Amino acid sequence: MLGAALIVAGLPILLDSFARFALQGPGTPTPVMPPKRLVATGLYRYVRNPMYIAGTAMIAGQGLLFGSVTVLAYGAIVWAGFFLFVVAYEEPALGEQLGDEFKRYRANVRRWFPRITPWRG
Repeated sequence: MLGAALIVAGLPILLDSFARFALQGPGTPTPVMPPKRLVATGLYRYVRNPMYIAGTAMIAGQGLLFGSVTVLAYGAIVWAGFFLFVVAYEEPALGEQLGDEFKRYRANVRRWFPRITPWRG
């Protein structure tokens, strides 16, 4: 049940995140064509990386649903890759691209653990 819940919860979060990048950024969540503006609406008001959290939750959900330790291990590797990418590349690049706006956002919205109330920066 938990596995199915993680998959069902993760998919709309991923779709919402992609839509926000395309419509409000405008851009994509990839380094090739990053958004031109800070996207700090929707779930991004609560946590800086809902897309990575949702993707990892969906992989973990599949591992639980199918009882696969291999898929769960894969999810842990993907999570580690997301973490390293965010810390080593994404945040420094966004800091350079978006300047003080991103610094304020980063100071008020946590990377992985959601706020209780939405940031209204």
